[in-house]
Amino acid sequence: MDEIKLAKVENVRMIDRYNTKNPTVGTLYLTATHLIFVEPDSNKETWILHMHVASIEKLPLSTTGSPLLIRCKTFLSVTFVIPKDSECHDVYTSLLKLFQPVSINKLYCFNYQPNKDDFPKNAGWDYFKLEAEFKHMLVPNEAWTLCTMNEKYELCDTYPRQIYVPKEATTLMLISSSRFRSKGRLPALTYLHNNKASICRCSQPLSGFSARCLEDEQMLEAIRKTNSNTDYMYVVDTRPRINAMANRAAGKGYENEAFYENIKFHFLGIENIHVQRASLQKVLEACEQKSPTMSAFINALESSGWLKHIRSILDTSSFIANAVDKGVSVVVHCSDGWDRTAQVCSLAQLMLNPYYRTIKGFQALIEKDWLAFGHKFSERCGHIQTDAREVSPIFTQFLDCTWQLMSQRSEAFEFNERFLLILHDHVHSCQFGTFVGNCEKDRLDLKLAERTFSLWGYMANHLNEYINPLYKPNVDEAIKANLAPQCIKFWRGMYSRFESGIHPREPLGDLLLDSKEHCNSLEDHVQHLTKRIASFKNYISKSAKKLQDATSAPGKVSKELSSNEINDNKYNYDKKLSELSAADDDHPLKASNMSFASLSLSAEQSSPPQALPEEINSVAVDWKPMRNVTTCSCSTPFDQFSKKTHCWRCGDIFCERCIDKNVALPGHDSGKPVPVCRGCFRQMQKQSP
Repeated sequence: MDEIKLAKVENVRMIDRYNTKNPTVGTLYLTATHLIFVEPDSNKETWILHMHVASIEKLPLSTTGSPLLIRCKTFLSVTFVIPKDSECHDVYTSLLKLFQPVSINKLYCFNYQPNKDDFPKNAGWDYFKLEAEFKHMLVPNEAWTLCTMNEKYELCDTYPRQIYVPKEATTLMLISSSRFRSKGRLPALTYLHNNKASICRCSQPLSGFSARCLEDEQMLEAIRKTNSNTDYMYVVDTRPRINAMANRAAGKGYENEAFYENIKFHFLGIENIHVQRASLQKVLEACEQKSPTMSAFINALESSGWLKHIRSILDTSSFIANAVDKGVSVVVHCSDGWDRTAQVCSLAQLMLNPYYRTIKGFQALIEKDWLAFGHKFSERCGHIQTDAREVSPIFTQFLDCTWQLMSQRSEAFEFNERFLLILHDHVHSCQFGTFVGNCEKDRLDLKLAERTFSLWGYMANHLNEYINPLYKPNVDEAIKANLAPQCIKFWRGMYSRFESGIHPREPLGDLLLDSKEHCNSLEDHVQHLTKRIASFKNYISKSAKKLQDATSAPGKVSKELSSNEINDNKYNYDKKLSELSAADDDHPLKASNMSFASLSLSAEQSSPPQALPEEINSVAVDWKPMRNVTTCSCSTPFDQFSKKTHCWRCGDIFCERCIDKNVALPGHDSGKPVPVCRGCFRQMQKQSP
């Protein structure tokens, strides 16, 4: 590529904050998609995807070379000291062009090609349909209907084509309300609870100090009437009151309770995107302190205000969830209705509905409330060169709040922390087309479903990595967040996950998941063997009964049981084969393609079928302990954020690159595809006919 001036630099030092006196020396490679640092002594590789780079800083020259500080959106911070200043400059200028393309069509997803066997291009794109998600909530119904006025994005170009509105809403009400709301984002249904209370979302009204819109007032009244539980509803403005007042002076603002009847209005004080961006920057500075003391770190974290913002988002979401749980409908907005509104609407649903706490449900929640309703992913995540003031960690905060709820109620969530981290990394990686663009219309215009792969298709191949071993599917009630200050935690697994420290430890969640997977494998194997034993017992008892009948029949004893015939294998084989062909389709031995050449009517001479050893040997009974393994068989060293995966066939441990196949093992009753290493996969391919 033209952007790459220098593809390889040797004798580069990578500085580790825990080992500044003895930095690692290796080779730095610059490819079209990644920056790769290879340590020849330990065979360790550090891969940095260009799209993950947040900033590059060329530090002042030192006696050992020219330092290059790279900060990533995944919160990895690394310094490479390059021997020659000219080489450092070439790497620096190349990275500047590569990490943030000018055009959206230059993003990684348009060139990414996985292994052919991994998953097809269309996998994942059809997993979620908005109509199906609303059908899940029993919408349309007698109160809510599908509005077709946005089929060509004429009503609101940042909304989905299908929007659901009250049946009472007229065409005039919808058009007028859209014109009266910022960016045309009129009130639309996003969630209907089983008690008829709803959550609707919109943007701020263009009211200024005195303007009003009768049709918009009628629209909100129509929403209130869809719920017969109460004679009022809440309108929640997620902004601090002072921000809303400032917007009012600019001709925008908030609903006037004198004009909107039967509503209770609430400001709930979540700060804007600029405050959140500055707050995260201070968190990262706290994490990057060279030799932090306890008080220095805690003071820096406190002054960042980050945990206060997380608590504020959870507080607002809790207010909405509690209102809906009590049967009161809520209309939610911020300024334009695509940042704070997306955060609190989705979190409220997470608290209310156990479906959204499953892997599939959480993905559906993101599809509905973030992708379909137009959260500006490309701008907020800085996918391409854009106004830096538009970048803000809104989705990161949503994941943080989800993690806070998981920490408090771990048994209520099907997914684990790794699931959230994978989501966060790929929202920024642009490896998949799922989160590219700012709204549904953008994604259709870019033809992402035809040109790129879906993140959901990729994740479907790795679901076993995301299961929470403590999950209890029967926890079906609404959950509540504990908002006490001491219960809001710093998410070390996200913001400091690349800090191994002096004594890295195995993640507890990985050890629990590993134990659960091993138990699942053994239980599946036991179930298979139990069925096989039962089938053999059944067949033997049938054979014994036939022998008994034959011996008791007069005049047939000598004919049937002469020693010559009993030991005539050809006769026995033909006889058994004819019995089998006449047997039912579910005959245990018939299903397994067994050979009868070795079977005799004599119980003493019978031997196990040939396929049985293969079934037994296809499942590893003993798995190698995770703690004892520091290196994969391919010589890749494991560190604290590497995923160690067991091969379910041989029980050995491999890195993600060496265990990329999922196949069904003959010794498992469920027939579910499970992870196997490449060696076992090749062996199974040879054994299969």
